[in-house]
Amino acid sequence: MTTHDQQDHHHSSDQTAVRREKLEALKSEGYQFPNHFRPTELAQDLQLMHKSTSTEDLASLHQTVALSGRMMTRRLMGKASFFNLQDTSGTIQIYARSNDIGIDVYQAFKTHDIGDILFVKGYIFRTKMGELSVHATEVILVTKSLHPFPDKFHGLHDSELRYRQRYLDLLVIPSVKETFQTRAKVMRLIRQFFDDRQYTEVETPMMHAIPGGAVAKPFVTHHNALDMPLYLRVAPELYLKRLIVGGMERVYEINRCFRNEGLSTRHNPEFTTIEFYQAYADYRDLMDLTESLLKILVQSVKNELQLTFKEQTIDFSKPFVRMTLNEAILAHNPALDASMLKDQPALKAYALSLDLNIEDEDDLDLIRVEIFEKTVEKQLIQPTFIDTYPTIVSPLSRLNSDNPNEVDRFELFIGGMEIANAFSELN
Repeated sequence: MTTHDQQDHHHSSDQTAVRREKLEALKSEGYQFPNHFRPTELAQDLQLMHKSTSTEDLASLHQTVALSGRMMTRRLMGKASFFNLQDTSGTIQIYARSNDIGIDVYQAFKTHDIGDILFVKGYIFRTKMGELSVHATEVILVTKSLHPFPDKFHGLHDSELRYRQRYLDLLVIPSVKETFQTRAKVMRLIRQFFDDRQYTEVETPMMHAIPGGAVAKPFVTHHNALDMPLYLRVAPELYLKRLIVGGMERVYEINRCFRNEGLSTRHNPEFTTIEFYQAYADYRDLMDLTESLLKILVQSVKNELQLTFKEQTIDFSKPFVRMTLNEAILAHNPALDASMLKDQPALKAYALSLDLNIEDEDDLDLIRVEIFEKTVEKQLIQPTFIDTYPTIVSPLSRLNSDNPNEVDRFELFIGGMEIANAFSELN
């Protein structure tokens, strides 16, 4: 821990201790944390409903509401206070006054902490500043929050902490919830897309007797009844192929895979993937299908065919770029020409000048792939299909009819990252 982290940690521990003391005091007074309250409104619905309702109209409506959520900020002002209540939909300001909620309740309210979950009943009004608010007639503590939000969350710099404690990420950064909701919408749209095209959704085994379908290090477990090792799957591929063999000509699966490898914000040991298989089709058909799917997803989620990713605009309105591996290498390496791609000593010398660790590598195809990964991948911001991969790096792919050193395979790159890998199957 750095000195700053240690200070944060001690500060947090002190606050947690104080909050635990408050909890113990409530218990000793016989306080029963209630479980019978049912909120009837959501903050965001109220904000939208009364976006243009005037102060006077709100006063004559005298609409009574009941909400529940976390207290996120508070301004204590003697016998009256304002605080922000955050529920699943958003936030709304609450005005609590000693005269309305009762002196004892108000005194207790002043000891509540940021993060505590409260039930609020009251009526809608607009403050002098024009902010839609709830004038509380009841404020009830539903449950205490024992841990303060860490200060560093307000800076939002610590991505490690954000990923490890996603519940805090959700609480403090409203856009994170939108990401979860967008993901759920994307999943529904993907299913709809494939269902509309006569694909059948399936679930195949997670535990395999032989780890296969991809080159990756598996997680190992043990089946007691059978007394045998099993492997969490690295890919669903082999079982999906069996379904094709069994006569199900179009199948897809959206599910987890497990790879016992590196860890970063781009690589998780368990991750969700979609795999789809279609009989009587080749990799070109899959390119068309993938392009259609992504365009439909972007249009449905964004209501346009552009999106911003890491401050770059990605355009889905145009046909996706399609290039061979060699064309992509030449386009991003002006020092190379087509003849050098076939000249092993020249290509190796160029690769070494890029600081690629290939001193012991003599295979021309492997050197080409290394150069592509180093110099091209991160440059492929707009949707780009790269095809004609060398056979040596493409197990399970069908050999090209004209050139057995190459396979009928593509990878799709967007935003400088590989998004999909596909091929005509060995048959």
